[in-house]
Amino acid sequence: MVTDKSACATKAKARAHTQEWQRHKSGCAGLKSSRERIQARVCITSPMTLYRRNLPHFQPEHHTFFLTWTLYGSLPRGTVTLACVPSAGRQFVLVDRILDAASSGPLWLKDPRIAQEVVMAIHRGADNPGQYELHAYVVMANHVHLLFTPAIPLPRITQGLKGVTARAANQILHRTGKPFWLDESYDHWVRSSKEFNRIAAYIENNPVSAGLVSRAEDWPWSSARTRHTSQAGVPVPRGRSYSA
Repeated sequence: MVTDKSACATKAKARAHTQEWQRHKSGCAGLKSSRERIQARVCITSPMTLYRRNLPHFQPEHHTFFLTWTLYGSLPRGTVTLACVPSAGRQFVLVDRILDAASSGPLWLKDPRIAQEVVMAIHRGADNPGQYELHAYVVMANHVHLLFTPAIPLPRITQGLKGVTARAANQILHRTGKPFWLDESYDHWVRSSKEFNRIAAYIENNPVSAGLVSRAEDWPWSSARTRHTSQAGVPVPRGRSYSA
């Protein structure tokens, strides 16, 4: 007989989440298109990998990561993924499309001054050999994608990047005491050269797929533009091909 009340409560909550997920999955069976799926009810029950400050997360050292973080309030409250889509990769793409298509909510990164602050912070971290090796990045209107190899624990990097850019952005916007970035970030451990190249291309072509520019190098706040203009080089890991 179980006597630990907290354990019982945890199991009951897990059962409730499983039942809710099954209801959402059944209700979405008739959806035929990606547009319908994107418009489906957003929930917090399907298994998308997130780094959370209060939860443990496996992050192997000296490996390359794909990291995404968003503005606070850029998605409906409580959202981490979409129901009806069993693949974590597909869930991420659909959420990213929602962010790209957003016409409301915070879009502060559209301000060139703020976007440039984020770009400079990313490069400052890369210029410090004790932090990370930078491979690709893009700053969109309400989120940032980054492909890099950390030399220190990942949470330290995200906290540093978010902290310094939030302070700079809030000064530009004359905001005080308000959150700028969402606490949670999406991270994915890159396991092969093929996956590395695919993610790098996805990041740099995000403005193209969002219909903002016709060529990746035309977007001002990305590694594609930086490399194209030769203003500053973006390091590429030795032994891996890199294509955009």
